Order: sequence, then C-alpha cells, then structure tokens
Amino acid sequence: MQLFPFRQAAPHQIYARKHRQDKMGKVNGCLKCLFVFFNVVFAIVGCLLIFAAVKTSNYSAQLSALGAPGLGWLWVFAIGVLAISCLGIYAGISEKALALKIFAGFMVAGMIIMLVFGIVGVVLRNKVRQILLSSSAEVVKPYMAEQSFRDMLEQLQEPAQCCGVVSASDWGEDIPSTCKCRPGLDGFGGYGIFGHPGCQARPQGTTGPDQIYQQSCSEVIVIYSDLIFNIVIGFLFAFAVTALLGLLIALLMNHQIKRHEQAGVSSVAMKAY
Repeated sequence: MQLFPFRQAAPHQIYARKHRQDKMGKVNGCLKCLFVFFNVVFAIVGCLLIFAAVKTSNYSAQLSALGAPGLGWLWVFAIGVLAISCLGIYAGISEKALALKIFAGFMVAGMIIMLVFGIVGVVLRNKVRQILLSSSAEVVKPYMAEQSFRDMLEQLQEPAQCCGVVSASDWGEDIPSTCKCRPGLDGFGGYGIFGHPGCQARPQGTTGPDQIYQQSCSEVIVIYSDLIFNIVIGFLFAFAVTALLGLLIALLMNHQIKRHEQAGVSSVAMKAY
C-alpha cells in the first residue's frame, strides 16, 4: 500500500517550471541595474581616456624630453578600463557566474595595481618637488639644450609671468620676449595666472627686453606638477575604491546566482520525487 502517492511530474512540466524560474531572474533587479550602470559609466570613462590619449599624442615627444613616462601606459589603462567595463556589462545582463568570477578577478588585480601606482605617485610627487626646488643652473642646462623644452618654457613664461627655470640666466645671452615684464599703474600690477611678483632689469651682457619678470618658473612648475600629481593620485585611489565596490557587488551577484540555481535544482528534485 502506498502511503504517500506522489505523482511524478512530466518532463514538459519540469521544463516549464525551470523556464519560469529562469525568467524571474537570478539576481535582484536593483542590484543588477546598479552593476550595469556602474560599468556603463566606466565604459564612458574608458572612451574619454582613449580620446585624451589621442589628443595628447602630439605632446609625447615633449613629455619624453622632460623625463615623463610615455603615453603607452595611458593607452593600456584606457583600453583596459573599456574592456573590463564591457565584460562587466555582459556579466550583469547575462547573469553568467563565470563572467562575474572573471570580472571579480580583474577587480582584485585592478585594485592592487591602483594602490601600488597611487603610492608610487605620492613618492614621485615629493621627489619631483624636491628636485625642482633645489635645482641649480647646472642641473637645468642639459634641459635647456633641448629645443622642445625651450619651446614649452616659452609658452609658460608669459601667462605665468616668470623667466627661466632657476633664473633668467638659464637663457644665456639672449633672453626671449616672453620674459618681458609689463608693470601696471602701481609699478607692479599686471595680469597673470599666479599674480605679478615684480620686474627687474635684465642681466648685464644679455640681449632682450629691458625689464623681465623677477620670479623664476621653478615655483610655477612646482605648482603645476603638484596639481597634476594630486589629480592623478586622487584618480588612482578613487579607482581603487571603485574596484573594491565592483568586487563586492560581483561577489554578491555571484552568490545570488548560485543560491538561485541550488533552489531550482532542489525544487525540480522534490517535484520529481
């Protein structure tokens, strides 16, 4: 005598139940939308970084003359951000556990790399600041021999109202017109990005403007370099924090997918029994 006459479900009923469970979605809808939006934003950031790499490619030679790293790292970083973001979008929409695990692995690697580069950036910023503030004419002389460096310095001098890296003597006997000081009504005045420090007569035995800027450009370069370094360092640490958040969301989504699959298997097994 059968005490518990359970009726085994037909194959088409099991398939229909499984299809309804899959249609409901394996991941919480709000979490899925947040994850996809998160990756769409960073895909846009990757596209903007690629655009910036294209635009700054004209200045790669000048950056190399200053000893700065080439733009190859920017290309690698931009393409990496775009590719990982596309992987995240696919993993979020498809709800594939394998794709989420690969994405989580990239997030771990990216977080470590961003932290390392951020710490290196802090050390490099302090080193560059010390070199610029303690530079002498002998240190600057090899750079002044490069035409690209001289062109960059001339573009900086007039808007920043400075002359030479250490002093006007860095230009040798011929001081360019960009060092010309234009005093205001009060004897100083003038207009510039960092204010007007005052004018002075050009060194004896040199040619060029009679009045030149008293301030050297090393102080201005320190301000510019600190600003750029701070932006890059903040960008790197922000990416590290964002990678951590992406990792946590990917792990949570993967956990929900695994729980959904286990619940589906248990439900089908009980019905078959």
